[in-house]
This record gives sequence, C-alpha cells and structure tokens, in this order.
Amino acid sequence: MGDPQTTHDARRAGDDVREPPKVSGRWMTLLALAQMGIIMAMTVGTQILLPSHVARIDPAHKEASLALVFAVGAVCTIVANPLFGALSDRTRLRFGRRRPWIVGGALVCAASLAFLAWQESLAGLVAGWALAQLAFTAALATAIATVPDQVPVRQRGAVSALAAVGQLSGPLLGGAVVTVLLTGERAGFLAMAALVLLLVLPFGLSTPDTPAGAPTANRFDARAFARGLWVSPRRHPDFAWAWLSRLLITLTLAMGIGYLLYFLRDAVHYERLFPGSTAEQGVMVLVGVFTLSSVVPTLIAGWLSDRAGARRPAVFTGGLIMAASALVLTSVTSWPAAIAAAALLGAGYGVFASVDQAMVTQLLPADGDRAKDLGIVSLANSAANLLGPVIAAPLVTSAGGYRLMYGVAAAFAVLGACLIWRIKSVR
Repeated sequence: MGDPQTTHDARRAGDDVREPPKVSGRWMTLLALAQMGIIMAMTVGTQILLPSHVARIDPAHKEASLALVFAVGAVCTIVANPLFGALSDRTRLRFGRRRPWIVGGALVCAASLAFLAWQESLAGLVAGWALAQLAFTAALATAIATVPDQVPVRQRGAVSALAAVGQLSGPLLGGAVVTVLLTGERAGFLAMAALVLLLVLPFGLSTPDTPAGAPTANRFDARAFARGLWVSPRRHPDFAWAWLSRLLITLTLAMGIGYLLYFLRDAVHYERLFPGSTAEQGVMVLVGVFTLSSVVPTLIAGWLSDRAGARRPAVFTGGLIMAASALVLTSVTSWPAAIAAAALLGAGYGVFASVDQAMVTQLLPADGDRAKDLGIVSLANSAANLLGPVIAAPLVTSAGGYRLMYGVAAAFAVLGACLIWRIKSVR
C-alpha cells in the first residue's frame, strides 16, 4: 500500500494520485542551471550593477533613487507572478505549456539587460529594470511550476535543494564576472544578458513539457481569470501561513542585500580599510562567503526533509539562523562582523530556501492552477523586494542607522520562523 501521507500531499498539491516517476539527474541539473541564470542576473543587478549605476547618475540621492528603481521593479513582479503563472496554466501550444514562457522570458530578459547597458538616466533605469523583472518572473515562475508538474513528492526536497544551490551560487559566479573579469556597468549588463541565455535556454528548449488538457471554455473569461488569481486564506489557511512566513523571512534578506554596497562603503569604510580595493569587490567577498556557507546546509536540509518527510523544522531553523546573522550587525559594525553575518545568512537562507520551496509544492490548492498558485507564493518574494528597501531607507538614514535596520530585519526573520508552526497539513 502507498504511504498515506504521500498520497494526501499529492492530492493537496493537485498531483495525480499516481505520482510521476523520478526525474533524472540531467533534468535536475538543467533546472538548477536555469534558476541559477535568472537569479544571477537579478541579484547581480540588485547588489552591484544598479547600485553602482545609480550612485554614478545621482550620487546625492542614491539611496532614494535606488529605492525607486527597486520599488517599480517589485511592483511589476507583484503583478506578473500570478498573471504569468495563470497564463501558463492556460497555455495550449504545440511547443508546450511551460516552455514558451521559460524561453520567451529568457529572450526578453536578455534584451532588457542589454537595454539597461546604455541607459544614462534614472527614468531609463526604472523602465529597463521593470521590463527585466517582468521577464525574470515569466521565466522563473514557469520553471518552478515544472516541479509539481513532474517531480514526485518524495523527491522534491532534493530537487529544490539542488535548485537552491544553483540560485545561491549564481550571484557568486555573476559577481565574479562583473567585478573581476569585466569593468563597468555596461559590460556587466551585457555579460548577464549572455549568461541568462546560456543557462536558461537549455532547460527551456530540451526538457519535456507536461501535456495540458483542453481549455475549460471556448472564450477567454476575464472576470473568471481575475477571480482565479485570489486564493482564499480561509479555505486554504496553510497556504496563507506559508505565504506570510516566506514574506517575513525574505524581508530579512531583502533588507540586508539591498543596501549592502552602501553599508560597506559608508558604515564599514571598506575602501579605507583596504586601499586600492573597491566596495564592489567587498560585496563579492561577502557573496562568496554567503554562497560557500550555504551549499552543504542546503543539500543536507533537502535530503533530510525528504528522508524524514518533515519540512517545518528545517524552515524554522533556517529563519532563526538568518535572524542571528542580522543580530551580529546590530552589535558590531566591522569587516569581520560582516563576514560572520554573511556566513550565517548563507547557511540559514540555504536551509530555508531549499525546504520551504519543497513544502509549498505540497500546499498548492488546485491541480489546474499550479503555476498561478506558485506565482502567488512568489509574490511573497516580490513583496519583500518591494518593502525591503522602503522599510530600510528611513531606518538607514535615521539616528539608528544600519544597526537599527538590521535589528528590524532580525525581528522579521524570528516572526516568520515562528509562523511556520501554524501549518498543520505538512510535518
């Protein structure tokens, strides 16, 4: 007889009771590389390219201008996450249901990054980054949806862990490219455009797509489509708790990363500590520490959560470790403290991201709306990216400065970790 918990999880996630066969190592690797490419471009743009570009264009108001660029981009992803997911669920093309959005998103993403390479105004950066965020979202949301489409529940922790390693290592690779191999924002944006195509297209073009049934209606019903973008927290409370927990924990990451360059330059005084080095290079050192500290905890957490059939303990632990990383910087503002915080943040976020993603695939409300519902989950990330800079900017410029900002970030992580225990249908 089958495992009752597995069957229950499969039904909640909208899978057929007969789970799909295990996916191959090649499939997992291509998915991890695709997510690496998307997250690489997004993170390098957020951490290095856009802050440097904004600081050059508007040095007197760089914090507020950067917050504007991030906020507009985040608003675009808030709209695009469920929208592109729902459109993907309803796509009926010979090329597939998910593949058109993965491939198309990668192509538009590369074009938007190339556009950003030649912008010399704040308006151009806002427009280019907004388009890039729409493209990132289209590709990433539909790539993630292939997991509940094609991966059995008992393998999702491993698949999500490997994808998380790709996501976490992407910023390190991309950051090395734009700070060590290349110089200048233009070359950096063009390099990210090329790497997106190189890493995303193999998965989008070669992976098999799940067959889609016939459309439920002959004509497109805009009202029904809009109503379908809402998932009732009352009917699906576990889904709602998972969403809120992810929002709060991701806020910690967004607040720390968004102003990392300025933190090193203005609070740690990195360039004074290391003459001849730039703050951008300091960011890369911290990204390297973050990435290296994340790999082993990510893989172990994913494997253990599959083996034990339990997701919540790992998600809770990851959130607390992230809170500890922020607390380090509330007490000490120094380069060694920044390295320690980066190591803790990498380990905590790796544990959280790998298992949380596997967990939410077991909480999806409906079979026919997997991509849309995962897009709604991803709204938590988008909302965090929107709210993080907005919350952080007045804290950083207040009397409390960076220490106050990191204290608030730690509080968000603790609260998000505690909310995970409100989820009842997944262990």
